[in-house]
Amino acid sequence: MAEERRRVVGELRARADSQGADALRAYLGSPVPVHGVRVPDLRSVVKETARRLRARPTPDARALVEALWEGAWFEERVAAIELLSHPPLLDDEGSWELGTAWVDAATGWALSDSLASGPIATWAARRPDRFSELLAWTESPNLWRRRASAYALRAWVRSGNLDRPFELLERLVDDPERWVQRSVGTWLRECWKKDRERTEQFLRREVGRLAPVAITVATERAPRSLREELRRASGHRGRGRRAY
Repeated sequence: MAEERRRVVGELRARADSQGADALRAYLGSPVPVHGVRVPDLRSVVKETARRLRARPTPDARALVEALWEGAWFEERVAAIELLSHPPLLDDEGSWELGTAWVDAATGWALSDSLASGPIATWAARRPDRFSELLAWTESPNLWRRRASAYALRAWVRSGNLDRPFELLERLVDDPERWVQRSVGTWLRECWKKDRERTEQFLRREVGRLAPVAITVATERAPRSLREELRRASGHRGRGRRAY
């Protein structure tokens, strides 16, 4: 698939916009250089590539995404992630092992969240037995794998099936990393949209363990009275904990 990889890379570079690329890289938290390809353009390249791959054997598609993931540019890695969400790789059982192997190296919120909330979340929901693996990620020494465990809950949260999300998020409330705490807040906010009463109960129960940033993000859509209640409780119980 070397020729196909050259084609994809060439199409991405043709759509590059170097102006503001450095600022975009900083915003995305990218560990690799950024071409500055606009999201619609990148998705167009991915869509056309996926269309061509439908006629190719699955091992060819896998070889292409592996080569793109090893690329030197942010957009190449995002294209690899996006292609995992298209046939034939979306329906390939081996793709779970491929995608989850990238999690530690998907550093920076943009790569990490795209991978976890995209194909990994889809595959996890298809095979609920994989939830035990996500729970194990909450104990990983790699902060991006711990963050990914929360973003991999997307399909369950969106469907309103909140038992697993609350179980996993409870394991992350003491995490010392700001990026992980923000993910806890993000997915508690999304849980609140589906089941306000249950999420408020969780927040009140765990308020002494949650970091301020998690509470702030979690209550973005909540009434002011709840936000103030939780912040007061957090400030009283959380003295001496790390500031965020």
